[in-house]
Amino acid sequence: MALTRGSSRHQRGLTIGVDIGGSKVAAGVVTPAGRVLARARLETPHRSKSPKIVEDTIAELVAKLRLDYPVNAVGVGAAGFVDEQRANVLFAPHLSWRDEPLRDALRTRLGLPVVVENDANAAAWAEVCAGAGRDASDVVVVNLGTGIGGAIVVDGVLQRGRNGLAGEFGHMLVVPNGHRCECGNRGCWEQYASGNALTREARELALAESPVARGLLQAAGGEPARITGPMVTELAREGDRACTELFEDVGTWLGVGLANLAAAFDPELFIIGGGVSAAGELLLAPARTALGRHLTGRGHRPEAQVVTAALSNEAGIIGAADLARDALPRWRQGRRQARLPRPRFLARA
Repeated sequence: MALTRGSSRHQRGLTIGVDIGGSKVAAGVVTPAGRVLARARLETPHRSKSPKIVEDTIAELVAKLRLDYPVNAVGVGAAGFVDEQRANVLFAPHLSWRDEPLRDALRTRLGLPVVVENDANAAAWAEVCAGAGRDASDVVVVNLGTGIGGAIVVDGVLQRGRNGLAGEFGHMLVVPNGHRCECGNRGCWEQYASGNALTREARELALAESPVARGLLQAAGGEPARITGPMVTELAREGDRACTELFEDVGTWLGVGLANLAAAFDPELFIIGGGVSAAGELLLAPARTALGRHLTGRGHRPEAQVVTAALSNEAGIIGAADLARDALPRWRQGRRQARLPRPRFLARA
């Protein structure tokens, strides 16, 4: 277990944010100002699909961090559909979670109030409060990782939808009868503009033995199955033609999806986060071009800015911790009344 510590100041109002990834669980102690005082993580290769193992891992990380910091609540960012009570993970396309009562299980084990939130919502909230969107009130955040997650903030309020399922942009249909998606449908946006899409297209190019894929094959030791997203990104930065074209394709699909989101929500700002966003302008330049080309009413309306996220890998931790802090007074009131009140949208003054 890796653990790093910061200053011991700002001890009041501390909460823990937990970010569940595909191969690791990361946690941190966060101040009300969004400063991470301590970090801990555990790798969970090939095991993280088990709900029990993820629960055990979260409990272990929280116990470790509580040894040195008096925390008041825990927020968990989970990749999947989280219900309106921020209690149950209803469905996670990339995990084997189905109607998982994660909040109550962790409350029992930790003896602390727990809030479970969609991981993209948590990361977006952090960006709006303390990152790239701190000066904007109407923001759409799109996280490009294994799939695509997202979140909507309107007039400073995180919009979760009637059932808590808003922001699942990755599963918008963009190509009828297109590539199959793990969600059960075909042609979802994340099949064309995510990390998985980038890697799949790079491997297919290499398998086709295209002469432009020579650099990819050399980097992968002649084995297309070893090609990864970071490998494609590095080669593109070095000017590899095939990899640059792959980012142009993925960026174009990103821009098409952003144009659809602009038609629906009319934000002033798009924030692009997730691992794929590390490519920077290799991705964003074609995305902006495609957004401008497909925007409804183009030429007669303002065009939203498209920027990269500012908080990198800590956004999920910071956002989950802050959402847990905001929910704490309602949790205490619910304890006094022997019931939990209906959750409300969270807003920043």
